[in-house]
Amino acid sequence: MSKKVSIGLVQMSCSADLEANLEKAIAGIREAAEKGAQIVCLQELFRSLYFCDVEDHHNFSLAEAIPGPTTERLAEIARETNTVIIASLFEKRAAGLYHNTTAVLDADGTYLGKYRKMHIPDDPGYYEKFYFTPGDLGYKVFETKYAKIGVLICWDQWYPEPARITSLMGAEILFYPTAIGWDTEETDPKVDAEQYSAWQTIQRSHAIANGVHVVSVNRVGTEGGQKFWGGSFVANPHGSLLYLAPHDEEVVHVQEVDLNLTDKYRTTWPYLRDRRIDSYQPITKRYLDE
Repeated sequence: MSKKVSIGLVQMSCSADLEANLEKAIAGIREAAEKGAQIVCLQELFRSLYFCDVEDHHNFSLAEAIPGPTTERLAEIARETNTVIIASLFEKRAAGLYHNTTAVLDADGTYLGKYRKMHIPDDPGYYEKFYFTPGDLGYKVFETKYAKIGVLICWDQWYPEPARITSLMGAEILFYPTAIGWDTEETDPKVDAEQYSAWQTIQRSHAIANGVHVVSVNRVGTEGGQKFWGGSFVANPHGSLLYLAPHDEEVVHVQEVDLNLTDKYRTTWPYLRDRRIDSYQPITKRYLDE
């Protein structure tokens, strides 16, 4: 029995105009819905420029409560379009306490909850530890109208453990809202190609290892010293690309996926069956140096 779901990806550039960014995202959701999307994923921190390229206390003013004004606005759009919306936002939890958070709204506008980014990077151009407290809600799965989905965020995508745990919790699709790009001062195209390839490959490996579809939605455009590389994609449960977005264009794409493929691939390649969970205790150590 087929269980097909249509996934909308909104890959866009952002500006300093918060309202314009929100309106562009809403237009993308509506366009995806018109194309048949049932679940729409927006990119990481879509409401603003990627402000983590600098450590500036003024940027904390960009944060908001979740649920709050943006989730309320998107709930209206979810009801209007009958789509599930995955929205990455800068969360103000309390005075001096902020998170990189993704909210999930069901197709009737119901706020289903949020996931707070667990892995927080601190690299040139990505000074996220200055802004974000690591997530404390654990890994999350959301039972939506159309599918049971897992949501992780950007830097989480480099780690196999979150993908595995979220899949073991029953996620049928893993979504990764993302903001990642190339350093504009990097002049070696081989370095750029290698970085993008690694980013895509690690996520496709999560699809293979867990037998689930993976959807990664990145931003485009040049902000500060980063050229965000787009390249949003959908991979099937064996890691094959069903869709690949361009590196330098805004795009709204809808991709149909068949969730029954999870059972097909998990029985053909029974990684979950053959896991030796009795032998994995060392993974809880930082490093095995004793």
